[in-house]
Amino acid sequence: MRQVTGWAAHTPGDAPRSWAFARRDPRPADVVVRITHCGVCATDRHALASGDPAAFPLVAGHEMTGVVEGVGDEVTDLRPGDRVAVGNIIDSCRTCPPCRAGRENDCEAFPTLTYGGEDRVSGGVTQGGFSTEIVVDRHFVYALPDALDPAGAAPLLCAGITTWSPLRRFGAGPGTTVGVVGVGGLGHLAIRFAHALGAETVALTTSEAKADAAKVLGADDVVLTRDPDALARQTRRFDLLVDTTGHPLDPAPYLNALAVDGTYVLAGIPPQPLQIDPMSLVVGEKRIAGTGSGGVPATREMLDVAAEHGIVADVEVVTPDRLGEALDRLGRGDVRFRFVVEMPS
Repeated sequence: MRQVTGWAAHTPGDAPRSWAFARRDPRPADVVVRITHCGVCATDRHALASGDPAAFPLVAGHEMTGVVEGVGDEVTDLRPGDRVAVGNIIDSCRTCPPCRAGRENDCEAFPTLTYGGEDRVSGGVTQGGFSTEIVVDRHFVYALPDALDPAGAAPLLCAGITTWSPLRRFGAGPGTTVGVVGVGGLGHLAIRFAHALGAETVALTTSEAKADAAKVLGADDVVLTRDPDALARQTRRFDLLVDTTGHPLDPAPYLNALAVDGTYVLAGIPPQPLQIDPMSLVVGEKRIAGTGSGGVPATREMLDVAAEHGIVADVEVVTPDRLGEALDRLGRGDVRFRFVVEMPS
């Protein structure tokens, strides 16, 4: 076993603090990664505040960049010193149809999550990236392109792939109009990716203060949704709307804003069921879809596109002793646009 240091909450609601724990010894197909940076996601905040008590002590964090420390005997394409990244999925059955299609995030047996999951081989609760080191199967370790700053790249492993996947799946590109609802941790990356793909990109936000920021990110237009008339004027404008807010929005005006065959994608998870008039889907033959992370091929493609276009997250870098503060500020929306923890060497 490998002794490492993590920053764990010992019961739900506790502030994370330094905690020594053991990682498994590397298996033949494993990569040992020294973590240099780990993004702070709303999912981390939720898990640490109200997760299953049986999973604690819990080290959260699932947006990692780092450096290879060692590899198992079967790993031939990575070597110590290589820059790599690890996301929120670290294993899957790899035999079901979604896994064979490169959609490991949709594994029929459910993917093994970076933290709070169960190791498929040795059992035990997985621990995440707010730590100095992690041991991961090579299949779920991504080469980090040299063009990407490791701090800004870390959030790409969750926020980035979660927004990239629906943009790619539903055809964002030249000749399409993409609306991004919310200009936050996910939304600012969705704007950058939609712009890079060549779509007319529109930010939809309640905040006048974020209008200028959205245009700097690559938005061609901004709609201030606090004004119901402004939203009503968007009728049949969008081929794709990506809702990154996670708030309980009334879907009716957004569905009205979809073009024929348009898609409204939930990238953030609202806290309650959607209330939908079926006719808002029937008229215009529209659809509602969900997205959650992405498989290995999509993640590799996303990192390559990010490197080509210089896309990283706007981040505020903190030390591990400020992780609790970062989680509190994240809950208040006091960050533009993502916190990243820099791990001690």
